[in-house]
Amino acid sequence: MNFCTISKIISLQALIYTLAHFHISTLALRAIIQRVTHAGISIDGLLRSSIGRGLLVLVGIEDADGVEDIQWISHKIIQLRIFDDGEGVMNRSLLDTGGEILLVSQFTLFASTKKGNRPSYIRASKPGIAIPLYESLIAQMERDLGRKIQTGVFGADMKVELLNDGPVTILIDTKNKE
Repeated sequence: MNFCTISKIISLQALIYTLAHFHISTLALRAIIQRVTHAGISIDGLLRSSIGRGLLVLVGIEDADGVEDIQWISHKIIQLRIFDDGEGVMNRSLLDTGGEILLVSQFTLFASTKKGNRPSYIRASKPGIAIPLYESLIAQMERDLGRKIQTGVFGADMKVELLNDGPVTILIDTKNKE
């Protein structure tokens, strides 16, 4: 039985429990975090989501790690001290500032350019695995932040607009927890 079949049969919560408890599937998460003054997503010319001061997070999912990475990356992003304090030092987190999050799925974060000039996306998880994990990450971030976050639409052709503040752009990968 594959994950597409399982995810259609059982609830997302049961699927996540199964993944975590029995280590049936694994994932790696890669995120690009950008501190922004504002950001928004449009789909088919219509504004879907927008935020003011906060973080635009582009996330890619790969079949390689464990579900515990969802918790790790959520905590790490929300607790990153990348907002200026009164002295102009990056010493405040999203929790400290009351900032917002715009989370966008982006399979191209796992592009491989090793051969030729056309990127390969073979390492990116297929939707049957990635969608439930992306939804789990949304739920985890909302729990950690204590409020709703804004999101894109998985698999949609999105236009992302942002004003990077700093610029501050950070790459986090659960396979390289530095």
